[in-house]
This record gives sequence, C-alpha cells and structure tokens, in this order.
Amino acid sequence: MGMSDILHRDFKAEPWWWEWWRPSNALSSDPPAKVDVVVVGAGYGGLSTALELARGGAGVAVLERGDFGIGASTRNGGMVSGGINLGKGLSGKNRDSGEWQRQKETLLHDGAESMTAIEDIVAREGIQAHYVRNGRFLGAFTPTHYRDLEAKVDDFNTHAGVGATMLPKERQREAIASDYYHGGMLVERAGHIHPACYYGGLLDAAHRAGATLCANTEALAYERVSGGFVVKTNKGDIAAREVVIATNGYTGGVTPWLRRRVVPVASHIIATEELPDGMGEELIPNSRAIADTKRVLTYYRLSPDRKRLIFGGRARFTQAPPEVSAPVLYRYMTDRFPQLKGFRLTHAWTGNVAFAFDWLPHMGRSPDGLRYLLACNGNGVAMMTYLGRETARNILGGTNTPANAFDGGDFPTRSLYNGDPEWALPFVGAWYRFRDWWDRRAT
Repeated sequence: MGMSDILHRDFKAEPWWWEWWRPSNALSSDPPAKVDVVVVGAGYGGLSTALELARGGAGVAVLERGDFGIGASTRNGGMVSGGINLGKGLSGKNRDSGEWQRQKETLLHDGAESMTAIEDIVAREGIQAHYVRNGRFLGAFTPTHYRDLEAKVDDFNTHAGVGATMLPKERQREAIASDYYHGGMLVERAGHIHPACYYGGLLDAAHRAGATLCANTEALAYERVSGGFVVKTNKGDIAAREVVIATNGYTGGVTPWLRRRVVPVASHIIATEELPDGMGEELIPNSRAIADTKRVLTYYRLSPDRKRLIFGGRARFTQAPPEVSAPVLYRYMTDRFPQLKGFRLTHAWTGNVAFAFDWLPHMGRSPDGLRYLLACNGNGVAMMTYLGRETARNILGGTNTPANAFDGGDFPTRSLYNGDPEWALPFVGAWYRFRDWWDRRAT
C-alpha cells in the first residue's frame, strides 16, 4: 500500500475536534456603542477575561473577527499542565545568581497556578470537556536531553508540585509502547482536555455571565480619548474604559507594538482512523499526554474516547495545506509507533501558536495603555485561561500591580522584526531539523 493510499487523500482538512463542537456565531450580538471593557480576540484568553469581568459586575464586549472558535482554541492538542512548559524561559545568563533562582521559583510557582485556574473554571462552570488528569510523559530525544530533564526534577517538584519522576529507557514502555526515546520524565500533575468542547463551554459560561459576544466583528483601529479608548470596528465604534488584546498567534497590524513581540508559528495535527479495540491503551497506557524534547517537537495523545491517536508537531513552521503537512506528521508518528503503519488518517489541520523572544508568556500594558495577554509558546490551554482571569482581576481591582510573574516587565522584540516572520521561519525550521539530526547522530 502506497503512502498516498494510506493517507487517504479525502481526509477532512479541518480539526477532528469539530466533530464534537463546531465554530458558530449562534451566541453573537451586535457590539454596544459603549461598554466598560472591550476584549479583542475570543479565544481562551479573551473568553476567560470576559467571564471573570462579567462575574465581577463589569460590562464587557468580546470581538471575534470570524465565527466563535475558528482560531487556535479549537485547533490545538488540548494538553493541560502547569509549571513544566516554561522551557527556555527559565534560562539565565548567570544560573548561580540569587536573582535568577528567585525568578525561576516564581515562574514555576505561578505556572503551576495556570493548571489550578483551568480546573477551577471547568468545575465551577460545569463545563463538559472530557478533562482528565492522567499525567504526561516527556520523551528525551537524546541521552543528553534525559540528563537535562533529570536536572530539573527537583525544581519542578519543589516549586511547581508537579510530581515528576524520571523513567529510564529500560522502563520506557511503562509509559509508551515505543523505543524511540532515551527514557524521559513522567509528570503526575498534567492531563488533557477536548479543546473544542472546553472552548464551547467557556463561550457559554461567558454568555451566561452577561458578556456581550460579537462574532464577525473586526477591530480595525483604536484611539486614546479622555476616559479611555474608542475602538473602530466593521460594525461601528465602541467607547470603552479599557481595551484588552488577546489575539495571540493572530495578532495583526492594528497593534504594531504587540505584533513586533510575538512570533506566529504554525502547528499541524492529524487524527487517525479508529484503531482496533484496546490498541490505543496499548500505545499509551493510562491515556497520558506525550511530548518530546526535540527542537522540531511533536506532541500526541489519545482522543477522549480512546479510539484514535491525535498527533501534532512542527511539520512546517509556517502555514501549509494538509496535503503537505500530513505526510510529514505521518512519518513522525510511525517513527514513534511503527505499529500504526497502514492506518489511515481521517483529519488534518493547522493553527497558529505565538512565541515570545524570551520564551515566556506575557500580560500587562502596552505603552499606549492597552492591556494584553499573549505568547504562551505553544502551551496556551491553561496559561491563556489563567492570564485572562488575572487580567480581569487587575481591571476589577483598578490596579497595575503585577498579578504574577508574567505580568509587566520586559516584553522583548528584535531589531528589524516587524511581526512578519514568514521569510525567516523556513530557515529556522531547517536549522532546527539539522540540529536534531546532529544531536541524535551523536548519541
């Protein structure tokens, strides 16, 4: 059977998640002429902000330029964790300094709070999103990566309380039916959720709380005025005391200062056909979430019904049609699970994540007074929810005091970067692939 037959060219070029909850504008209203807060972007971050504001008694309107749920919040892998995904953001020039140690401890502690936030909202709002806390296995791509993970276990457990332990290569099949990795880290405090069902539940919760939800309403410009802002949209002007930007991987030219600080990167995902009974649990015991330490990373999990494998990664760093990305992901998947050779794909899709140059999430105020929550570096399900809640609490409290380790501070950019990385990302991807190949070859 050839690759084209296996991939089955008539797979759906849309998220498998949409078989359960599909983007719509059913809860949409016309934007008001005046409101306390305008939130631009109706992803997890924007809806979480709106939900907390509405529960706190503030008037809030959320603007989404397409249908609700059309963006990354229903296109991601649905993995949930706190404190272990800060990655390169925990690096420092002087790791022995007390300042760096304090920064690391605070980042890990507040990162862990993001998982608490999403669990609290799911429980409080009664959101049926197939959330499970079954843990995560982080596979070490090389023996050096294994040692790097091992060196972080104590910090993760002490400051983020994640329940991390190391699993050497000879015991790896306790976590995954694959010999691809050189052991890895098992993390107890992690899980996964149905991202589209979670989105739909968050949308309903914000609507019930009294937020005005405006689909197909694009923010075209804004200006500072006495007492706040005027936001110009394709459906009229809105006067507001505060404006929150929660556009993440879709941040555009309306906010150039923010656009220069986020790098949109495409993440691609495939879904297999239904597997034989019991095969999913054989591949990933206990239905854990899986990720790895490659630069060109992959992440994967079973579907909520445990009948399919949902497999994602950086097939390309830029947008590409499924006909291009699916064969690459299929190869990555069968490298890890040769058992899946011959199984067809039913869905393939893509969405944008947003990276910051310091690899950390950010919330705060721009120089012209806009509030923002952006750049979760591919780990935004819990973090965007958390940053939205924290942004709303700052607004309700009338304060600019930092709410957490991600609030305020430096939000770096790079010289000559204008917010459009399309010309550079293919070169970055090629370099990362070479580095992965070299590291693996050297083991």
